[in-house]
Amino acid sequence: MLTVNIAKEIVKQTMIRLNRNINIMDKTGTIIASGNLKRMNQAHFGAIEVLRTGRPLIIREMDRHHWEGAYPGINLPIQFQNQIIGVIGITGNPDEIMEFGELVKMITEMIIQHSFLTEQLEWKQHLKELIFEDLINIPLKSETINQRLHLIESKIESPNQVAVVELDLNESTKSDLLQQFEDFFPLKQTLIGFLSVNRIFILALNLPEDYLRQKLLQILSILKSKGIAVRIGIGTPVIDQAHIRYSYDEALCALKLGRKEQPLIAYSEIETKALLDQLDARAKQQFSNRVLGDLSEKLIDTIEQFVAHNLNIGECAKNMYIHRNSLIYRLKKIKEITGYDPQSFHDAMTLQLSIWIWQMEGEE
Repeated sequence: MLTVNIAKEIVKQTMIRLNRNINIMDKTGTIIASGNLKRMNQAHFGAIEVLRTGRPLIIREMDRHHWEGAYPGINLPIQFQNQIIGVIGITGNPDEIMEFGELVKMITEMIIQHSFLTEQLEWKQHLKELIFEDLINIPLKSETINQRLHLIESKIESPNQVAVVELDLNESTKSDLLQQFEDFFPLKQTLIGFLSVNRIFILALNLPEDYLRQKLLQILSILKSKGIAVRIGIGTPVIDQAHIRYSYDEALCALKLGRKEQPLIAYSEIETKALLDQLDARAKQQFSNRVLGDLSEKLIDTIEQFVAHNLNIGECAKNMYIHRNSLIYRLKKIKEITGYDPQSFHDAMTLQLSIWIWQMEGEE
C-alpha cells in the first residue's frame, strides 16, 4: 500500500506545511521519497532499526556516528492494518519537531488508509462492470461470473431487469454520479456501472418492476434539477440468467426508438416499433412512402395526435388547441391524399405504422 507515488505526495504536502525535510522509507528501509533527491533509493539505517524494533528512533547530533549517512531527527513507524509497512523520517532538532512528529505519522497513515479504500472501491466497481459484460456476452461464462460475484459478495437472484441511463457527463462528475445511483438502490440487489463515457447500466436483482421504475423516476427528478440531460431505457424482467442480455438489448432499443423528449421509456411502450425495426429496410420504405405519400408534417402530427387520443375528435381538438371543425377538415384531407380514413381504426393503425417507419428512417 505504501507506493512510491503515495510516498512522494506525502513528502510534498508535508514539506509545504512544515518546511522540514521528510524522508519516507519502505519496509526494507530504502528511501522511496525525500525532499533531498540525492538520498533517493539509499538505505536508511535508522529506518532499518525502526523496522527491526517496531519503535520510534530519535537521532541527535551527538548520535549521528552510530547511523551511517543519518541526519538529526525522528523516525517513526508507519502502520497499516496492525503491520509496519514503512518509516517516516523528519529531519531537524528532535526537541523542536517531536511535538508534531506523531501528527505527521497519523496524517500519513490516514492518507494510506484513504488510498487503500479508494483502490478497493475502484477494484469492486471494475469487477461489477466485468460481471455485467460477461452477462450480456455469448457464450455465458457462468463459472467466471460466479467467481467474480463471490469476490464482491453478491449473487444473481431472479427476476432480473436492465435499465440503461444515457446522460451528458464530464470526468469530474462520473464517480460522484455513480455513487448517487448506488445510494438509491439496495446494495445487494443491484449491479451498477459504466457501459461507456455517457451510459450507465443498472441490473436489478430480484427487485419489483414498480419499485425499479419509482426509483428511476426519483433519479430523473434529481438529475433534472441539476440541469443534467438524461434519458432512461428499461428492458423487460427475465428469469433465466442467460436472458439478461435480452433485457439489456430491450433497454437499448427503448432508448433508440422512444421519443427524444421522453425521459423514461419502457420497452413495452415501443415494442411495436421494435418489431417494425426488424423488418426488411426496403419493404419498410416502400410501405411508408406508399401510405403517407405527400402528407405534410402538420398532417402527420395530426394523425399521431388523433391516434394518441383514441380517435376521439373532441379530446384531440381540445389538446391541439384547434376547433373540432378544423380537425375534421384535416382528417378529410388526409383521407383524400392517402386513401386511408383516420376515423377508421384499421386505417388509423396503418397510418400510424407508416409514420413510425418514417420517423425511424429519419433518425437513422
